[in-house]
Amino acid sequence: MKTFKNISFYAVLLLLAFTFRAAIAAGIGTKKADQENYLTIKGKVVDAETGLPLVFASVAVMESNVGIVTNIDGEFTLKLGEALVSKNLEISYLGYKNKVVPISSLRDNGYKNMISLESAPIPIREIIVKPLDPEYIVAKTIARISKNYEPVPNLMTAFYRETIRKNRTYVSIGEAVVEIFKAPYDNDIRFDGARIYKGRKSSDVEKMDTVLFKLQGGPVNVLQLDIAKNTEAILTTDAMQYYNYSLSTVIEINGKPHYVINFIQKPSVEMPLFMGTLYIDIESYALAEAEFGFNLSDKAAASSIFIRKKPLGMEVTPEVATYRTKYREQDGVWHFEYSRAEVKFKVNWKKKLFNTFYTTMSEIAVTDRTDKEVIKFTGKEKIRYSDVFSEKVSAFADPDFWGDYNIIEPDQSIESAIRKLSKKLKFSDRKDLEE
Repeated sequence: MKTFKNISFYAVLLLLAFTFRAAIAAGIGTKKADQENYLTIKGKVVDAETGLPLVFASVAVMESNVGIVTNIDGEFTLKLGEALVSKNLEISYLGYKNKVVPISSLRDNGYKNMISLESAPIPIREIIVKPLDPEYIVAKTIARISKNYEPVPNLMTAFYRETIRKNRTYVSIGEAVVEIFKAPYDNDIRFDGARIYKGRKSSDVEKMDTVLFKLQGGPVNVLQLDIAKNTEAILTTDAMQYYNYSLSTVIEINGKPHYVINFIQKPSVEMPLFMGTLYIDIESYALAEAEFGFNLSDKAAASSIFIRKKPLGMEVTPEVATYRTKYREQDGVWHFEYSRAEVKFKVNWKKKLFNTFYTTMSEIAVTDRTDKEVIKFTGKEKIRYSDVFSEKVSAFADPDFWGDYNIIEPDQSIESAIRKLSKKLKFSDRKDLEE
C-alpha cells in the first residue's frame, strides 16, 4: 500500500528511558521584531444560547492576513499594530453564523470582551440541487485541490505549542513563534519547511519518574496534518478505495453551506488507517476543516507505528490519537490556518501494579502570512523530522520578545501556563465543551 508510506508522520512519539540529551544550539539567522505600538484585545467566544465557550473558533482581522484561534476556554488574545485598529474582526465557527465586530468597539488590555455566536441551521432546500453521493463529493474535492488552494509559495508566521501530561499533571510545555515556508499546493516536489524564530519551555522531569517522553519533529509534523497538501493517507483517488463514506448533514461555516462527510476504513483493510469527518464547501468543493483519528483497534500494529524506541520491560499502547486541521478562505483561495494533534498512551511496567497514562498535544496556528519575496529556507535552518523540539527551543529563548506576537492563550509565563493547564482536563475529557 504505497499510498500510505508517510502514515508515520501522523504518529510521532519518541519514547526513551534514562536518556537526557543536551539542547541543540542551532545557528538560525533571525530578524529583529518590529518595535511598534500595538493594541491588545482579549476576548471570549461563546454560544449565544448556552453561553458555553467555542473551542478553536477562528478570530481574524478582515482585509488582512492576521488571525488566531481560541483556546479550550474559548478565549483569545489578539495583538494588533496601529494600521489594523480601524479594521473589523470576523469570528467564525463550525455550524455558526459569522460575526463581524469593529475593533474600535472592543475594550483593550485587561478587559475580556464577550462575543456570542448564533447557530446557523441550513434549510434542506439549499442542497437539493447539489449531488449527494459522498464518494463523488470527495473525488471532486481531490480533483480541485490545485485550483482551490494557494498556487504560489507563502511565508507564514505561526505560534506552536506542545505539552506532555502524565496522568492529569502537566510535566512539560514548550512554545515558539515559528516561520513556515508553505510550498504551492499544485507542486508535489516542493515541501513545506519550518524554522524556530523565538521559543521558551519549562518541564518538570522529576515527575516523569524514569521515563522521558520526547515528541519528534515538533512544528514540522503538525504541518503534516495539512491533508490538502499531504494527501497520501486520505485525499487521493488511490486512498479512496480503502474507505467507506457517508454524507451526514450540511452545516454553515463562514456563512457558507458545507457538506459533512464521515469516512472510515473498510473492514477488509487490515493496515490501521483513519476515520473522521471532512467539511467540504458546497460551492467550491474545497476542504474547509477536517477532524479525524487513527484506527487503534489493532493495538499491536498501532504501537509499531507510534513507538520508535522503548526500554525493556515496558509495554506502551496508544489509547487515543485525534487530529484536527482548518483552512481559511480569502478572495477565493484557501490557506492553511490551524492544526492540532493529541495522542494518549498507556504505559505498563512489568511487576508494577498500576498503569501510567501519558498524553501529548501539539498545535500550530498561523497568525500572519505573505506571498511577497518568499525565499525557501536553507537546510541548516529547517527543523527536521528527527529533531526534538524541546531540545532545540532553549537556543531561541528571549524573555523580552513575547509582547507583540500573537499566540494561543494562555500568554503568561510558561511556569504560570503549566499551573493553569494542570488544573484542566484535556479537551476530549470535557463533555461540556464537545461540539
